[in-house]
Amino acid sequence: MRVFFIKGVLHLLALLPLPRVHAIATRLGKIIFQQNQLRITQVTRTNIQLCFPQLSPVEQDKLIKQSLIETCKTVTELGAVWLWSYPQVLKQIQVVSNEIYLQQAVQTGQGVILLTPHLGAWEIAGLYVSAHYPLTALYRPPKLIGLDNFIHQARERAGGCFVPTNQKGIRTVYQALHRGQVVGILPDQVPNEAAAGIFSPFFGVPAYTMMLVFRLVQKTGALVLFTYAERLSRGSGFHLHFRQAPAMINSAQVEISVRALNQGVEQCVQTCPSQYQWNYKRFKRHPDGEKSKSFY
Repeated sequence: MRVFFIKGVLHLLALLPLPRVHAIATRLGKIIFQQNQLRITQVTRTNIQLCFPQLSPVEQDKLIKQSLIETCKTVTELGAVWLWSYPQVLKQIQVVSNEIYLQQAVQTGQGVILLTPHLGAWEIAGLYVSAHYPLTALYRPPKLIGLDNFIHQARERAGGCFVPTNQKGIRTVYQALHRGQVVGILPDQVPNEAAAGIFSPFFGVPAYTMMLVFRLVQKTGALVLFTYAERLSRGSGFHLHFRQAPAMINSAQVEISVRALNQGVEQCVQTCPSQYQWNYKRFKRHPDGEKSKSFY
């Protein structure tokens, strides 16, 4: 029943133009901001307070409110992102900056690791790359199994290959890099396995961070870039960014490489901080094993 309902809502949202969808999300986000007892509001508030202690309480509230609005946009725009034809979706990208970094990296034949943080419309970034480059991307299957095929087909309709974050999927990623192709990874997902990450600062807060990128670079010599799709105002479309990763992400020391990965995510987030998914429990694991402040 839940799967049927979700699909129905997405199909209804797909009937609306993007400005209308974002307007609905803005109203919804403002309502959620007023509901302090909601988990999404609590986690967003805690994470922003942890990561931006330099902001005044008024400034933090402003960022929290805007973040909740942007989170609602992430959800409501999925109708368009997953159900419109992919050429129609890509027409919403108004600006593409520094794609030359990706083009040059692909031409080396070394393989490219394209890191896409939970920032802006990351689904659109994946769709764009799928349509223009040979892409293999890791994804975490949804908790509702009935949605897996639906989401999988939507993500692959532009030609990309999306594989789950298991051993088979990781083997597929290694194979793609050895072929000189592009691999997409969400670098700010908290690893499920105890030996899959280490703690490294993220906005000055210890965050359990994946070591997968470090291992891929060391074993394949792949080049690393960042990308994200920033939402433009009033539902007018998206600005797709490509950025070079911090040089130390290539370090042979895992602590240095992982720290550089988080620094790269931070640099992306700083360009449009309200569009980061601050409702994600990024600090749900704590170095001393205690329950994290943002894990309710």
